[in-house]
Amino acid sequence: MATTLDRLHVGDRARIVCISVPDAALLDRLADRGLVRGTAVRIQEQALFGGPILIAVRGSLLALRRREAAGIQVERIFDTYEG
Repeated sequence: MATTLDRLHVGDRARIVCISVPDAALLDRLADRGLVRGTAVRIQEQALFGGPILIAVRGSLLALRRREAAGIQVERIFDTYEG
């Protein structure tokens, strides 16, 4: 089931399905930072009162504005391993 990155909670993991942002320059900046279709991300932290979201992507941490995260459609990744 697809949702957007801004609707996830701390610790949630997801894979990017589609990025829909109105600005082509923003789309290029996100791609430069590794946010492309198929990339796995994890929500690291969320600021209070609508502040930025910190995500772990490809070994780095990236802060996104909530309105940017709202344009990134993702599918949650559920780990079934219980080692």
